[in-house]
Amino acid sequence: MIGEGVRDLLRRDGRADRVVPPTGFTAQLTLFVSGAMAFLAVFALALSLAAGRLAERWASELAGAATLRINAPVEQLAAQTETALVVLRQTPGVASARVLTAEEQVALLSPWFGPDLPLDTLPVPQLIEITEGDPGLDAVGLRLRLGAEVPGAVLDDHSRWREPLVTAANSLRRLGWVSILLIGGATAAMITLAANASLAANAQIVEVLRQVGAKDRFIVGAFVRRFTFRAFFGAVVGTLLGMSGVLLLPEASEEGGFLTGLGFQGIGWLSPALIPLLGACVAFVATWSAARRKLKELS
Repeated sequence: MIGEGVRDLLRRDGRADRVVPPTGFTAQLTLFVSGAMAFLAVFALALSLAAGRLAERWASELAGAATLRINAPVEQLAAQTETALVVLRQTPGVASARVLTAEEQVALLSPWFGPDLPLDTLPVPQLIEITEGDPGLDAVGLRLRLGAEVPGAVLDDHSRWREPLVTAANSLRRLGWVSILLIGGATAAMITLAANASLAANAQIVEVLRQVGAKDRFIVGAFVRRFTFRAFFGAVVGTLLGMSGVLLLPEASEEGGFLTGLGFQGIGWLSPALIPLLGACVAFVATWSAARRKLKELS
């Protein structure tokens, strides 16, 4: 039955098009709802794709790095640092290890303690930046060896930071897709109401068409075609407005963090083109179901 409706939709029939009024409350409601929902769907899609990119970036950046912190008395700090570097150079999976300078450590602490931190007078541990290579770093084995040879060493493989961040980004991505599903459901509900209202308002015309021999398939096709094209046109306008709004969002930057870079990137700019097509499909199914149900009630 739906396949027949699709063929009727693609085959233009001037007589059927005159069954449904081209203007009126239902026409305006369908255009507005499909346009508004497409506008929101563009931003939900942009949020979902941006959250996916963020999750991948956070996972890749934090997975390939680790930090070794050496807590030792001042007179032992240099010796333990040198021993730790020797251990790291001999450890499989460690691509490089670099001791952070005093200026770099001050830069790390300045957001909390200010730029004038007297690092030389404070018992600040020495930090060593570790870059992982292939094969991956065996954090458990490295901790055991460091515990035996460098008593003041503490290895941080960033897993406690990486996992919550990636989980949060993936949750945002799922939220975006759930929002798109809810938008589609709301669109279907509103178009169903509009189709029911149009069928009820044209009940007398439907009765006359039946009396002169028109089949229900002809009547249903008239309503489905009109509402589907209305929804498609409204979704096209809403999608274009939504993409214009996305273009106005700030570009990605380190200073802005997640609040920037919410737009589409590369081939992702083609994904909003699917929204009008999906909107038309939703309108088709919703109107077809509503029309079949309403005609049964009028029988």
